[in-house]
Amino acid sequence: MALNLGGLAGLIVFYLITLATGIWASRKSQKEARENPSEVAIVGGRNMNFWVGLFTATATWVGGAYINGTAEIVYLPSRGLVWVQAPAGFALALLIGGLFFVNPMRSKNYLTMMDPIQEAYGNVMGSLLFIPPLIADVFWFAAVLASLGATMQVILDIQGYLAIIISACTVILYTLLGGLYSVAYTDVIQLIFIMASLWICIPFAMTNFATESISYTVAHNVFQAPWVGKIKTQDIGRWLDDFLYLVLGAIPWQTYFQRILSAASTKQARLISYFSGMGCFMLAIPSVLIGAVAASTDWNQTGYGLPTPNDRGESALILPLVLQYLCPTYVSIGGLGAIAAAVMSSGDSALLSASSMFAHNIYRKILRKKATEKDVLWVMRASMVVVGAVAAGLAFYSHSIYDLWFLGGELVYTLLFPQLCCALFIPNTNTYGSASGFFFGFLLRLLAGEPSLKIPPLICYSGCSLVDGVYVQQFPFKTVTMLVTLLTIVSVSHLAAFVFKRNLLPHEWDVCQLIKEDGVFISLPQREKEMDMQKDENGELKEENNGTRTL
Repeated sequence: MALNLGGLAGLIVFYLITLATGIWASRKSQKEARENPSEVAIVGGRNMNFWVGLFTATATWVGGAYINGTAEIVYLPSRGLVWVQAPAGFALALLIGGLFFVNPMRSKNYLTMMDPIQEAYGNVMGSLLFIPPLIADVFWFAAVLASLGATMQVILDIQGYLAIIISACTVILYTLLGGLYSVAYTDVIQLIFIMASLWICIPFAMTNFATESISYTVAHNVFQAPWVGKIKTQDIGRWLDDFLYLVLGAIPWQTYFQRILSAASTKQARLISYFSGMGCFMLAIPSVLIGAVAASTDWNQTGYGLPTPNDRGESALILPLVLQYLCPTYVSIGGLGAIAAAVMSSGDSALLSASSMFAHNIYRKILRKKATEKDVLWVMRASMVVVGAVAAGLAFYSHSIYDLWFLGGELVYTLLFPQLCCALFIPNTNTYGSASGFFFGFLLRLLAGEPSLKIPPLICYSGCSLVDGVYVQQFPFKTVTMLVTLLTIVSVSHLAAFVFKRNLLPHEWDVCQLIKEDGVFISLPQREKEMDMQKDENGELKEENNGTRTL
């Protein structure tokens, strides 16, 4: 296949429009960033327009991995529609977030989701708990870049690494310039393009001569198993585990909290959370239909030929393959634009998320507590470049788009979600419980193995079986790990407070300094604040003494 020059030109135009929008939005952010530029970059000055906030919150979740992965799961004969859990899972996650998490996060004017954790458990635990969301954001960005690279290779016949590099550089540039404002306003353009482009492709794909009616193949075996799919009895535990992971594991992401913290009011933040969940669900419909069309197609009658995409191990590319072989060229180019828009809408969010947490929670609160606003802003920009480069590098080695995307948030679900819940809703937990929960939960997750990475489990839960040489856990071990982490945090916190308050252990063993010298209970963050104030007072006293000696 020859290079598609028309498609390449159209894609370049789309990239230029996105970049121009990002640069325009960055100028708007600069006008409002005179007093507190880091806050404007992270949460848009807490005055984001409602409709812009709604569009950016929706576009954040509708990424390249989302639309590609949904189509892939519907198409796979071993999965099908019943295994497409992300749309309903994200919708419920955003509903729960709006009901329970919006008010406590906004009431104290937090900038990131790590703020309440550092406030409750101190800077050391804040540093450790920063690792799971950092890994998740990098994996997320890598997954969406990989999906775009694969799509461009199919439709435009260009090397995937070129698409990955160009897309990563574009996203880094406009995010670096304008922070959340650039991300939000480009998301508006990108979401409109996603909705229009994918829906235009549907009629052409469904009416192709090689495609059987999807209303018939939903329940009948024509070219493969019915695309509705089925859940076997032994898979019920795994299905529930994955669904709960998507519902609860989608909450503790900085990309979500940035949107609700940037809203002008708590009411608007709740509405954005609710309606963006509905938007995520609705925008999965085109991908579901494309996956159903692929399952209903006689590929031998197309330019693709036999074996089928599933037999060739190319099921992850099913969406671009449908666009390429079942749609006219000009329509497939529009579909490619939709995927590019989806990649940018999620990629810039992941980039801003990781960099804002590092600059605010690690650099300003731990590494350099007296850093100026300008220092924080430059550190944020530098970290964007680093995170973007690492994600682009990982995108070259992705083998399964859906697995890479799905695996990215498991540490967030099993380790970070319990910590955030305890920090917000269980005030008596402390650093001992937080540290115990983190390490014990991480150990449990590690011992359960990981099929996508071919890591064998050392703990075989009920129903663990060997499938194609790889051990697969049928038991809902991710949710069990999350619950064990939660119970560990609560129980160890109360146990530690009890033994030190009752003098069952000497105060010298209190390494987290929960107890003052007079026996009064005090949390580690309070102790850190007192130490910082004492250092400041000593520094001022030294300056006064030096001034007196000079005189």
